[in-house]
Formats: sequence, C-alpha cells, structure tokens
Amino acid sequence: MFSSCGLRAVLKSAGGVFRESSALYTAVSARASTCSGSGLLSGPAVSKGSFAVAPPARHYARVAKKKKTGPESQLGDLLPTMLKMDYAAVPLAQSTDDLVKRLLSLELASHSEKLQLKKEQLIAKVQRDENDRNSVEVQVAILTARIRNYQEHLQKHHKDKANKRRMLMAIDRRKKLLKNLRLVRFDTFERVCEQLGITYTFPPEYYRRATRRWLAKKEFCIKVFKAVQKQKAEQKMKQRSGTTETEAKASEAQTQ
Repeated sequence: MFSSCGLRAVLKSAGGVFRESSALYTAVSARASTCSGSGLLSGPAVSKGSFAVAPPARHYARVAKKKKTGPESQLGDLLPTMLKMDYAAVPLAQSTDDLVKRLLSLELASHSEKLQLKKEQLIAKVQRDENDRNSVEVQVAILTARIRNYQEHLQKHHKDKANKRRMLMAIDRRKKLLKNLRLVRFDTFERVCEQLGITYTFPPEYYRRATRRWLAKKEFCIKVFKAVQKQKAEQKMKQRSGTTETEAKASEAQTQ
C-alpha cells in the first residue's frame, strides 16, 4: 500500500516537472522565433535538445560621416536671378512674365552657359577697352576660367586623364603669356594678376639627376677641356717665344 502511494506521488511530481519544462520550452522557442524574425537576435537557431539562447545584438549608433568640403566653385557668386548672357542686353527680357524670366535666368541654365558668363566677367576686369577681345590680358582671363573649371571637374573625377592633360596644356600656355607680359609691361602684369587672383611663381632652376653615366661623362668632358686649354696655352707660349726671337734678331741686325 505504501509503495503504491509513493509511486503515485513520484509520478505526479514528475508529470508536473515535465509540464513546466515543456511550457518553458514552448515560451522560449516562440520568443526566439519572434526575435529572430524582427532582427533582434543573431546567432544559431534554438535546437530542441537545448535551451541556450544567443545574446541579443547591440546596434550602436553609427558616427555620422562628415561631408568633404572642397574649395568653392568659381560659379558660386553667380546669382540664379541673373539673366543669361544672350538676354542680358535685351530690354524686353527685363519686363516679361516671372515664368519667362525664370526660363531666361541662370536658375535653369546649363553649366556651359554659366561658364561663358563667368568668362565675360573676367574679361571685363582686364580688357583694355570694350572692343578688346584678342589681347594678352583677355587670353589670360579666358585661360584662367578654363583652368579653374578643369580643377573643379578633376576634384570629382580624378581619373579623367584627358581633361587633366588639357588643364596642364592651358596652364603652360598661361605661364608663357604671363612671362612675356611681365617682360614687356610689368604694371599690366601686376594688374592682371591682382584682378584675376593669380599667384605667379618663377620657373624652377634647371635640375638633372646625377647618374653614374652622367658623372663619368662630365668628368671626361672636364679632362678634355683642361687638355685643350693646356694645348692653347702652350701654343701661345711658343708664339710669344717665336715673336721675341724674331724681335731679338731684328734688333741685332739694326745694331750691326
């Protein structure tokens, strides 16, 4: 009788423990499925034979990346309300409707039209008179606007080798013009550099890499030069000695 009662009590307690463990397993599995579906848990899925749950992934706030701020564009001072160059001198364009004026303004203009207007502004600063379109100062102004446009383009597209080559050619051309202008009219040269914001730097001195072949050739040339100078000195000494001998003979003949 006692054994049967004890057996029943053991079975009841084991059944209660089994029910609690099964309920805990279902709750944990449901929580893991919801968390993995929402992306809060990361790691391996919960297996039936174990109740290990992966730790939740901590999503820390990322540091905001700072935008690279390059130099200001040369077209930044052009107001969007300004009219295009072709319509600036037309009086009817000043009194038209707002919609038409917007279409004719720089707000909807292309980059080439803005660049053309910037060239005209730079030319107006340095030209000799209103009809001057071919002087050295005007050429320098046009090249300056073109070079700055290439520089802004290469900051975004640094692998554009064709435009880089065009920029270097324009820089060399402007250097030659400024060099000639500096030699001919220095006051105009200073005015152009000041108005256009150009810093003129003198070209570097001649530099050649001192290789072993170049050093040996230089040493050989120095030896040849010294040998030639020595031969010339000897010839001069012979000529002087010959002239002194002839003079001595002539003086002896006169005395006799």
